[in-house]
Amino acid sequence: MNARQGLLSCALWVALPALAQDHAAHTEPMDHSQMDHSKMDHSKMDHSKMDHSKMDHSIDHSKMDQSKMDHSTMDHATMDQSQDATDAPRTPLPALTKEDFASAFPVLQATHAHSTKPVSYVLVDRLEGWNRDAGSGQAWEVDGWFGGDIHRLRLRSEGERAGGRTHSADVELLYGRAITPWWEVVAGVRQDFAPGAAQTRAAIGIQGLAPYKFEVSATAYLGGGSDAALRLEGEYTLLLSRRWILQPRVEAGLSANEDRSRGEGGGLDKLSAGMRLRYEVSRRFAPYVGWEHERRFGNAADLAREAGERARESRFVAGVRFWF
Repeated sequence: MNARQGLLSCALWVALPALAQDHAAHTEPMDHSQMDHSKMDHSKMDHSKMDHSKMDHSIDHSKMDQSKMDHSTMDHATMDQSQDATDAPRTPLPALTKEDFASAFPVLQATHAHSTKPVSYVLVDRLEGWNRDAGSGQAWEVDGWFGGDIHRLRLRSEGERAGGRTHSADVELLYGRAITPWWEVVAGVRQDFAPGAAQTRAAIGIQGLAPYKFEVSATAYLGGGSDAALRLEGEYTLLLSRRWILQPRVEAGLSANEDRSRGEGGGLDKLSAGMRLRYEVSRRFAPYVGWEHERRFGNAADLAREAGERARESRFVAGVRFWF
């Protein structure tokens, strides 16, 4: 061995331990968990030589902070979001049977009575007075019944006094039979006390609640001095608030023949229209004020003038409405 070979062997003997340590450092696995990848420039990295098959892609996404991720740059069109629509539900729904339809849509009985226990009700719809140049006056209207939802015994009365004299007064005793949930047929007798001599008439009619909540009553009277007479009434209850209620009202009287003792001239005898504003102190008691206009027509107007009465007049009224 010459001097040159001896120097080369000494240099290798000194450098080998350092080279072994450096090789061991590069062959040990790297701990990427401590590396900050956000500061790395991945655009300059050559991914073509990376073996991605040996990478551990099992990442726990539940611990990732996605609040700073920009989803607007993602191409969702390339994602496979389809689902198998033909998958049957885990718990199949049974097919509907006739019994199911029968329980959902039961047959309603129109003649079914909701209550068999008889009850009573008395409504004093008008108990009022007025004062004008021609004198003071009073009027009343009462409607009461006893029975159930289908069959009822009714008692009605209406009248008017003016100048200390009774101008009209009558009482009706009627049997009522409900034909629909909103309509009732009535039949019975009517006893007239004024004007003229007392007389009894047969009464038949219908009353109930018309569409849009109009209370309507039509009653025909047969017998007595005139062959036939008809009374029509209609009113509407307008709720202004929980306690303030406005009630427009109209009434018309017609007769088939002239009866001078009762002021009936044949045809349209009388028409009255008005409205009353009441305040319900309770559901059972309500004072009110109102205005009413009354007019007679044809022969009935002539008979009123002969008796010293007006064929047309208006008046302000005040009264109370209550029931028990």
